[in-house]
Amino acid sequence: MISPSLKTKKAYFASVRRRNYAASLRLEGFDVPEKAPEPRFSSKQEAVRFHSRQR
Repeated sequence: MISPSLKTKKAYFASVRRRNYAASLRLEGFDVPEKAPEPRFSSKQEAVRFHSRQR
């Protein structure tokens, strides 16, 4: 059996972390949308490039 790559593992645990955080907020009584919006930038470099042009 082939084990998953590190990138796959990181993505999985990031999604679990987000789901757990949303569940925690719901338990505390906050209204949390079921589907979170997609990130605006796919990488940190894209975000830096976009915001450096804004000046």
